[in-house]
Amino acid sequence: MSRVGRKPIPIPSGVKVNITARAVEVQGPKGKLSTPVPRGLDFRQEGGALLVRPDAIPKVEVHKEDLDQLSNQTKALWGLARSLVANAVQGVTEGFSKQLEIVGVGYKAEVQGQKAVFSLGYSRPIEFPLPDGIHISVERGTRLTLSGIDKALVGQVAKEIRSLRPPDPYKQKGIRFAGEQLRKKAGKAAIGAK
Repeated sequence: MSRVGRKPIPIPSGVKVNITARAVEVQGPKGKLSTPVPRGLDFRQEGGALLVRPDAIPKVEVHKEDLDQLSNQTKALWGLARSLVANAVQGVTEGFSKQLEIVGVGYKAEVQGQKAVFSLGYSRPIEFPLPDGIHISVERGTRLTLSGIDKALVGQVAKEIRSLRPPDPYKQKGIRFAGEQLRKKAGKAAIGAK
């Protein structure tokens, strides 16, 4: 049984929801997002909330015997679909952000229009084009903040930026997520003379 899927999604004021057969479109003050709806699930708006139920269960209350007739795939997608639509509602109202830190002597970043330029110890600077809907701000040249309305896109871009120079396990130089705990490896021990 999906505990996540049964929770209603509250719709804040100023957010418009359009439910079609294959997608849920959410529009709010920060923008518009569309989330696909998997087969076998039905979204409906009741009062100030969105509810998702499997097509096989038309009732609002779900009981154990109702879940026995659902396929495993429908059970698995129930909570996922609810979470994706809840993220879309949060994205168009509040947005999402990720913070990255650059550690290393001479390592820095700057924003030039719709791209970020990184100096990471390579022979040339790295230009990273930002996709539409992603905004970046740089503080002191070493602290990056990515923001946008699509949670998956913000996370994907943050991962791609981190992969430009992953943290070194010995000196821990590179790009890391803010607050990321790294395991430091010990270097080779010096061999004592006999």
